[in-house]
Amino acid sequence: QVQLVESGGGLVQAGGSLRLSCAASGPTFGSNSMGWFRQAPGKGREIVAAISWGGGSTYYADSVKGRFTISRDNAKNTVYLQMNSLKPEDTALYYCAATSYTRVSFLVGEYGYWGQGTQVTVSS
Repeated sequence: QVQLVESGGGLVQAGGSLRLSCAASGPTFGSNSMGWFRQAPGKGREIVAAISWGGGSTYYADSVKGRFTISRDNAKNTVYLQMNSLKPEDTALYYCAATSYTRVSFLVGEYGYWGQGTQVTVSS
């Protein structure tokens, strides 16, 4: 069983940066691929970025390519999302998630473990 706790959200002006962290607990964290998702009011949950269990493979949504970076530190059981050049349309509740797959995954349905989310608000 994997438990996930996100932190690092907040209010930032457009063009600013935030770094989200996801602390994981559980005996198999190192074998789980991880993802960051977001959900804006009135919209569905969408993939932002994902990373394979070893960190060698990553996936980014087109809307965040070149601005966001996902990384993980398996020694600290933590996944990060560095967000630069933030835009108002990045405003959403951001979720960390874990999948049983070791390969990178961008499908919501493949993730069985979810955190509670952290709010990111970008003002114009």
